[in-house]
Amino acid sequence: MAFNKLKKFLHWEGTQKPDIDMSGLLYEQLKPFRAPFLLLFAGLLLSTLGYVVVTGYSLIDAFFQASYTFTTTGFGALKESEFDGLDVFYTAVVMMAGSAVLSFCVISVIDVLNRGKLIPIIKERNMIYRIARLKNHFIICYHNEYTIQLSQQFREAHIPFVVVDNNDALEDIAQKYRYPFFINEDPHTEIAMLKCHLSSARGVITLSSSIADNIAQIASVRLYERELGRKPYFIIGNANTNEDEEKLKKLGADCVVSPAKLFAQRVNAMATRPDMENLLERFAYQKDTPLDLEEIVVPRYSWLVLKKLKEAHVREITQTSIVGITQKDGKFISMPNGDTLVTSECKLLVIGTSLGVRLTKQLVSKKDKPEELKYV
Repeated sequence: MAFNKLKKFLHWEGTQKPDIDMSGLLYEQLKPFRAPFLLLFAGLLLSTLGYVVVTGYSLIDAFFQASYTFTTTGFGALKESEFDGLDVFYTAVVMMAGSAVLSFCVISVIDVLNRGKLIPIIKERNMIYRIARLKNHFIICYHNEYTIQLSQQFREAHIPFVVVDNNDALEDIAQKYRYPFFINEDPHTEIAMLKCHLSSARGVITLSSSIADNIAQIASVRLYERELGRKPYFIIGNANTNEDEEKLKKLGADCVVSPAKLFAQRVNAMATRPDMENLLERFAYQKDTPLDLEEIVVPRYSWLVLKKLKEAHVREITQTSIVGITQKDGKFISMPNGDTLVTSECKLLVIGTSLGVRLTKQLVSKKDKPEELKYV
């Protein structure tokens, strides 16, 4: 037990295997190397045995003589000055055979490298193994300006993510915009989902400007989710019109973002309530601020279910305030009073310090009534 904890602390649990095995593709690229290497080893073996028979060398001396003669890397290190005619003729044959085999090996290697497939496959295989270590990450589908901005926010918040796009220049794009993980595939395909380790992901964000691409992505993810039999992914979509927004929600998107609507809302807030907009900009949209505003889900097993809000004594214990409650059916209660009933899977809108919000999460997530409440 202690050893397992030590392994976990030192990250010795072993490399997580990816959902897809690329060994077959890698083998196909390396298969042309078989004949050259077999010829090389066979030539060394036969040359060594030949020197044992022809010159009377010991096995180790024969192997040394065969190695530098067959590979044409040297001569004269042993007793070549004592060679008779047969020894010299055999040595010449070994040199010519070695030159032919080495030339064939070099030509084979250059031919494989010129095809330009081996290096990309090795790089992609390494990337897939790195992605396989991720857990609760987000899959961002399609590269565009939204992806650039979102990736920057995710990096600052230390949220792991993988960018998936079928752009041939995705590797250069990833280096330019500092995408730590990326997959060059059509995002809605099964192979893309396997490569980006969707099985352990938290959710998917599809940001295509085409509604058809977003529809295909959402449908594919929900089908994959059913095949795995796991809890639902959190899916965020992008829509340009209200009609498209409704379509994506009906197809299974948890949230749909409309850039045009967001722009209108922000501009309206700036024009009508500039002070409030400044507060939101300072506290809700930025990191490391004195106050945090966050929704906390009340689990089914929480001790607070079917209790009155005042029984939690949130303000006294965590120095935070609950300014809103979203019921499971979507009904929102603003500024709830102490007699408001807390229901299963509702969301508490909490405002306070970062520490206070974390303490409130811990308080709500407990199965039994916390000890500190017994004396309040």
